Amino acid sequence: MKRIVLAAIALSLGFASTAQDSTATEKVDTIKVGGITIMRSRDANKKTIISNESKRPKSNISTNWGIIDIGFTNYNDNTNYASAGAQAFAPGINNSDALKLRAGKSVNVNLWFFMQKLNVAKHVVNLKYGLGLELNNYHFSNTQVDFSKNPTMVTINPFLTDKLKKNKLAADYLTVPAMLNFNFTPNRKRGFGFSAGASVGYLYSARQKFKYNDGKKEKEHDDFDLNRWKVSYIGELSLGVIRFYGSYATKSMWEKGLDQTPYTFGIRLSSW
Repeated sequence: MKRIVLAAIALSLGFASTAQDSTATEKVDTIKVGGITIMRSRDANKKTIISNESKRPKSNISTNWGIIDIGFTNYNDNTNYASAGAQAFAPGINNSDALKLRAGKSVNVNLWFFMQKLNVAKHVVNLKYGLGLELNNYHFSNTQVDFSKNPTMVTINPFLTDKLKKNKLAADYLTVPAMLNFNFTPNRKRGFGFSAGASVGYLYSARQKFKYNDGKKEKEHDDFDLNRWKVSYIGELSLGVIRFYGSYATKSMWEKGLDQTPYTFGIRLSSW
């Protein structure tokens, strides 16, 4: 009896082994499309198996290095030129036309060392922040505009009438931006969305630059009573491969005398 039982067990194990070998040697076509794997048996009686492989989870922090902004800068002039403060700082200037800028020549270039994006909610809502330089060049339509120091004043210098080709004031800031970012297409590298927030900048360099008709250049370095700190409202619009940026300061760029609030806008060259 025992021999019969042992023979039956051995026979069962043999059938199981044969079944496994049959399964192992079964011919299967495998196709992978993205995260989906399709396994189809060449046996018409077998079913097709489709499996959805989970993708690698996205990092909660992403970093973008070396972002460049190219755009234009200008200011809203709300100065009361009849006031004592304005005349003390800008004697003889009676209206904003004297300090009007050349819109197409007044350029803003921002060089961001890095920007980071911190996931807040499902990569749709993010905190975006960074560090970089804001470089602003205010080209005056009137090339007679002349800044002097000790004390700081801005005047119209008639002796510069026929000599100057370009006359600009440059103001450069070390800036930290912080924005709340809304990305409506989180699974796309170049998505659609917008960002809004504020930035704080510190004036580290300012100068007036003259370019004469004969090609000669001169620079006068001074802060010219510009505000050392600039706080601005900032925004960003992402439309796939195209990104736009803009900023508007919260107050005048000058410590005294003039009430001119700067703003910028342009195109952002960034990978996200």
